[in-house]
Amino acid sequence: MYLIRGIGNLSSFKSKFSNQVMSGTIGNFDGLHAGHQAILNQVKDKAQESGSSSLVFFTEPHASEYFALEQASTEPPPRICPWREKVKLLTNFGIDFAFFLQFNRSLKTMTPELFLEQVLSQVNLKHLIIGDDFRFGAKRAGDFELLNEWGAANDTEVIAHSTVSFQDERISSTRIRAALLESDFILAEQLLGRPYTFSGKVVFGQQIGRSIGIPTANLWIPKQRLPIAGVYAVTCSIEGKTHKGIANMGIRPTVGGTKPVLEVHIFDFNEMVYGKRLTVEFKNKLRDEKKFDNIAVLKEQILTDISKAKKILE
Repeated sequence: MYLIRGIGNLSSFKSKFSNQVMSGTIGNFDGLHAGHQAILNQVKDKAQESGSSSLVFFTEPHASEYFALEQASTEPPPRICPWREKVKLLTNFGIDFAFFLQFNRSLKTMTPELFLEQVLSQVNLKHLIIGDDFRFGAKRAGDFELLNEWGAANDTEVIAHSTVSFQDERISSTRIRAALLESDFILAEQLLGRPYTFSGKVVFGQQIGRSIGIPTANLWIPKQRLPIAGVYAVTCSIEGKTHKGIANMGIRPTVGGTKPVLEVHIFDFNEMVYGKRLTVEFKNKLRDEKKFDNIAVLKEQILTDISKAKKILE
């Protein structure tokens, strides 16, 4: 997949692919859930029918995340999948081109008409498929009607994709976040079309787990909040092999932690994995994180957690 990193790289893209015809869509695509996948499948179908290439415009960060950070008093919504994972999912889905649009003050204040001129009109779009609730431009003033008028003037077929539902309710990133926050991983998997996982590089930690005989792999996590918190029974994969374990997502108050950390204890595993990527699949929540009186009490609780997780994962 060819990644176009922002409006500033449009000229470079156009010089390399000046005659490339596209069938595309636009959105945030947090989680790339089953509803998103239905849109992407239609994009790919249109691309195949017309001999064009598939293109996805995606924004980063999510608009609600940007506004929360701008206001400072509002907590940003949790992120289902970070930037790296989103790009990986789009690549694995077989998308030909992805156009990253940074959601910043410039994009926030851009009128719908200016967005059409400076972004969409710069790409040779044969088809543009959007969700039926899609809005764009400053104050979300742009709608399907405006896109349709623009499409008619630019030989672009604009198609509104109907809502995709599960159990009579719309599939949305908001619904998936809620399911994950409630540790309903079965529902989250049904809405995502795959199990919920988090993938990160193993980094050096404080070595406290190793000092008490329960070594952990600490995963680098993005600055955005994840929709998980507490102790979980998990499976994890590294270098193509799957293992069972427990994971803690939290600040580790017993050892004086202040920043969120995702640490994984892999059962019957004692290999050096620093710098390698570990993918964690969350199966069942065991408990919330809490502060214990001392390390000895913490160790006793972790051993209890391990015993419970092994039974769950049998």
